[in-house]
Formats: sequence, C-alpha cells, structure tokens
Amino acid sequence: MKSNYKILFLLIVVVGAVASMSSCQKTHSSATPSISYVRVTNPQSSDSLLIGAGQGQLIAIVGNNLQDVVQIWFNDQQALLTPSYISNTSIIVRVPSQIPSKVTDTMKLIFNDGYILNYKFKVQISKPVINSMLCEFVNAGDIATIFGNYFYAPITITFTGGATAEIVSLKDQQVDFKIPAGAQPGVITIKTNFGQVVSDFLFRDPRPKIIDADPAEGWWGTYLVTNPGPNDPPKISGNYYRFVKSVKAWTWDQPEVAGGPANSMPNHATNVPDGAIQKPEDYVLKFEINTVKPYNSNRIGINVGLTAEDNNNYAWNPPYDSKGKWNTVTIPFEDVAKSYTNKPVLSPTGYWSRILVFGPGDLEADIAFDNLRVVLKKQP
Repeated sequence: MKSNYKILFLLIVVVGAVASMSSCQKTHSSATPSISYVRVTNPQSSDSLLIGAGQGQLIAIVGNNLQDVVQIWFNDQQALLTPSYISNTSIIVRVPSQIPSKVTDTMKLIFNDGYILNYKFKVQISKPVINSMLCEFVNAGDIATIFGNYFYAPITITFTGGATAEIVSLKDQQVDFKIPAGAQPGVITIKTNFGQVVSDFLFRDPRPKIIDADPAEGWWGTYLVTNPGPNDPPKISGNYYRFVKSVKAWTWDQPEVAGGPANSMPNHATNVPDGAIQKPEDYVLKFEINTVKPYNSNRIGINVGLTAEDNNNYAWNPPYDSKGKWNTVTIPFEDVAKSYTNKPVLSPTGYWSRILVFGPGDLEADIAFDNLRVVLKKQP
C-alpha cells in the first residue's frame, strides 16, 4: 500500500509541475510581443514614422513586450543587437549594410522562447555613388579605377557614346575596369540592380585647358615639353610637361614648370571660366600628375585666374606619390582664390597662369604635369 501511495504522490507532483509550466506558458503568451511602428532615432524627429530605411541607418522599433528579443533579421541579413538598447517598449538597432541575397521586404524578430514576429519593412538598397576617378585620362585598353560606394555586382560601366567597360575587379567602394576602344569624352554612367549614377567629372575632359603642352605657351617651360619615348610616362592627352631637377630649398634656379602672363598664352589665357572668378565655391582646379619620383619636399605653387604673378600662393604642399602612374588631382578653387593676396577679378584679356616649384626643403624632382583646368564641381 505504501508503494501505491508513493506512486500516487509522484503522479500528483508531475501533474502539478506540468500544470504550473502550462500556466507560465499561458502567462507569457498573453503578453505577446507586438510592433506599433518604426521611427527615426532623432528626438527632434520622433514623429517621423518609417516603412523602410537605408543601409546602415539607425532606427527605433516601438511596441510592447520586446525585451526578450534575441535576433532581428532584415530580409536575410542579421542585425547586430546591443542589449542596452533593448527594452520592453523599444529596440534601437542599425539596419545591416550588407545587401541581401533574398529580398523579402520583411523584418523578422526572434524571441528567446522561439516566438517569431514578422513586420513589413523595406531596406532601401543604395544606388551607386561615384566620388572620384584615379585618373580621368586613361588610354584605351588600360585599367582605370573609380572610387565611391555601393558598387554591387552585377555592375555596368558605360561611356558617352555607349561603349561599356570590362570589369576587372570589384569592391564595395572601388571598381577597376578596362577602357574600351569606343570610349568617348564625357560622363561615365555606373548601373547596378539598385539604380544608376552619372559622374560629376568628364572622362578625358574636353573643356578648355589653362596649361597644357598642346600647344605649349608662355614664358617658361617649353623645354620641358615631352613627346614621350620608351623611358617616359605614357601620353594620356598629347604631350606633357616633365620637370626633372635637383631643387634646392628656396633657390630661384629655373623653378618654373610652365606658364606666363596672359599676352604670352593666347590660346590658354582666357580659358578660366568667368563663373570661377565670380563664384569660386562652385568650381575645382584639376590637373593630371605623374610623380616618377615622390613629391616629398619643397612646394608646388600654382597661379590661376590672376592678372599678375603671385610667388607665394597657391601652394600645393607635399607629400604626394602617384608611384609612377598618372593621377588626377582635384583642389577646391575656393581654396585657391582665398590664398591670393590680390583676389581674382574678371579680366576679358585673360589671366596669368603658372606652375612653379619653389619652397622649403631639397627635392629630387621628377614630376610630369598635364591638363591644368578649372571646371564646375558638378555637371549642370
């Protein structure tokens, strides 16, 4: 009999435990997680509700009984959770930057008891962004590089005229490609499955140059004009200036690379746009450079848009090393104009222009220059 009592007692205990567990389960399920809305995290814009967000954007999920969340997925990409940003009424989380393999337009929350809460939410995948081109003048068949963001395969690069590039390598923020034979001067278009963008710069920029070697003009530098041979940097846009010299600090010994007053440069002196003089903040100064030896000392002075020479400004300071390759340098023209003692003014007869190597520190110079120009920051 005692044995039967023990068995009965154990059954009662087990049933009681099961009933207790069932009661706990019901208590939890009666507090089912829910999402009321999603908003931006800026307190000043807390009433801005979202049905989607961009990659990497910080968002606030607002609802009830959210404290036990252990995973959040956007499409098929898992977000990183920070425990201190989770409460029973809100979760602050950053949308993953990685692109999804499968797009469901759904945010999935998984809780510690396995409960899953789905919520319609669209991740807005960014279209490509173009920041710059390593060199804007590249010969057909050579490899070019564009820097930017959101370069997601498959990707297409198209030139003015319709020629498309062969992709050599692709990263999220850099694409290397081969210039096709039919590439024409003008904008470059990059397209992915998520949109397309047109470059602000012009490939093989056809706009008028202020200093170049076709034809070489001015008081100085004509002896530096290079029609390259096998031991010179290759042509990218006709002839160029190559300055090879042991330059001593603050020594005035033929430091001029190119340029001169307006009356000595009839084909180039008037090529500074009027808009650059009137609104320099809308323009940039560009040139192509090839540092066969590193530019690691002294100073390169540039005069553009002046009516008389300025030996001290603008100074483009070292270091810079293109490692024997052609690069495009871009400088805000506003910085150039601000550096001058006498501010640029409109001059219908043209402007003084010069590239000068003169400053502190000795330099073993071997530097090639081409295509100095002032152009709009953005295409109209």
